[in-house]
Amino acid sequence: MTVTSRQGAAATVTLLCWLLIVFDGYDLIVYGTVLPALLEEPGWGMDPGLAGLIGSMAFVGMLLGALAAGFLTDRLGRRRTILACTVLFSVCTAFCGLATGPAMFGTFRLLAGLGLGGLVPAASALGAEFVPARYRPMVATLMMSGIPIGGSIAALVGIGVLPVGGWRPMFWIALLALVLVVPVCMARLPESPAWLRGRGRTAEAEIIEARYRVPREPEPGPTARTVTAAGPRELVRGPYLRPTVLFALATAATLFTWYGLGTWLPQLMRTAGFELGPALGFLLALNLGAVAGSVLAAAAAVRFGAANTAIGSCTLAAGGLLVLLTGPGTVLSYLALVLAGIGTHGTQCLIIAMVASRYPAAMRGSALGVALGIGRIGAVAAPQVGGLLLAAGMGVAANFLIFALAAAAAGAVLLMIRRPVGESRPEGVPA
Repeated sequence: MTVTSRQGAAATVTLLCWLLIVFDGYDLIVYGTVLPALLEEPGWGMDPGLAGLIGSMAFVGMLLGALAAGFLTDRLGRRRTILACTVLFSVCTAFCGLATGPAMFGTFRLLAGLGLGGLVPAASALGAEFVPARYRPMVATLMMSGIPIGGSIAALVGIGVLPVGGWRPMFWIALLALVLVVPVCMARLPESPAWLRGRGRTAEAEIIEARYRVPREPEPGPTARTVTAAGPRELVRGPYLRPTVLFALATAATLFTWYGLGTWLPQLMRTAGFELGPALGFLLALNLGAVAGSVLAAAAAVRFGAANTAIGSCTLAAGGLLVLLTGPGTVLSYLALVLAGIGTHGTQCLIIAMVASRYPAAMRGSALGVALGIGRIGAVAAPQVGGLLLAAGMGVAANFLIFALAAAAAGAVLLMIRRPVGESRPEGVPA
């Protein structure tokens, strides 16, 4: 195999992981897209409070799924975890379209969340291994652009499908992941060489490294050998305790803003007086801004460092949401939401990149799982808080204010992240 073909094979790994994350993003944001229709579904008796509770069900599942998958990727392998999570969230999301009431719908959202939460840490950990260390922040942020791209697709599909087909077909579209992507992944997605080496399967690891031109991790020193043996327990010991806690807090604040907006933005805009089509257009603007944020954050992280760029992104998101408190016109509202999307999702991409670069390969899956898993507490709380604020009659402005404050809090936490004494990073990776 030539160098060019090896590079192409490695790029295929990133592409497949990215495509699965696109479906992950679609399945996440589709609830916010159909929420105005669910509130009007005959016989369901949905109100903002119940809608917020159901919206949180997927994020409860994501919290559990991320925590479980983070450890499973280090024990059972990245590839099997990725495939299992994709099958689970695709099937359960499709079943949401068959629900006969809120209880059944919420149960399937909870089960889908297990797969949705498990996919991102597993796919991120696998994708990080197939690129040189200095490019991991860029590749991680570009891969995570799949979530807002999936959200953008959900908004675009909703504009066309909801008026003529209702909300149920929106969930059946999730089955496309099983038909189009999973078969290709079963044939072309390799296992993690680092995971194989950790299990003594050196010959298999060497074959994959040769075929995909995988960059080898530095030889472990005494501390790294302890990490390999002890596994995830090292996340709460020694120099890793502080960043583990801070990454989880920053993730919780960022996801509170991102998924709060993803759940409630169309309904907030309808409450503010917009029709369904324009309301979904605002959700599209948020997600397109998030796509731009993924690209801009990747480029800026290479030049200014991931931590500095993430702090700036939080400030941008908070500023954009505060503009909405002034009751601006349509054009300025679109621009403010684009800024909120750039800042919020850009920050989350950078946090994932920072985690992937901060921890050694033996701990990377668990570190990502803990950060995203505990961070899902913010995602769980956001739909309920938004629904309670609306149910209490506090209006649209209260939601935008609380989401802006959460973005600012994420920036404050990231300011506290400093490299502990004795902790190293891969050469060429910006802090």
